[in-house]
Amino acid sequence: MSEFSENNPRKIYYSIGEVAEMFDVNQSLIRHWEKYFDALKPAKNKKGNRLFTSKDIDILKQIYHLVKERGMRLEHAANYLKNAKTEIDRDVRVVEKLQEIKALLTEVLFDLESREQGDHIDKVVYKAEEGEQI
Repeated sequence: MSEFSENNPRKIYYSIGEVAEMFDVNQSLIRHWEKYFDALKPAKNKKGNRLFTSKDIDILKQIYHLVKERGMRLEHAANYLKNAKTEIDRDVRVVEKLQEIKALLTEVLFDLESREQGDHIDKVVYKAEEGEQI
């Protein structure tokens, strides 16, 4: 799942395109999930376009976790979602936190590698300035 962040905290509704982009999935997959998961019922405008709230996005996070990350079949995920709501909420929060930690560690590693490279270049330049053979 791509990182979810509400760019506009005052925004009430998200289009299916925005939601699909948040989860890095096709819009058709989200429409398909609506058939299996009773909890996922986005509002629709007069044109019939789906309007997702932050509550719908939270439900989609849970569905995504069960289906994409844990590999459950849709029928099993739907039953699990009905019966183990608090456990899924906890799992989703843990996965999100781990993804944040991974991103932070990747950034730290990149910084360390960049500094290491910079130190090596500094040593070469210093030796060249001193007239040493490199």
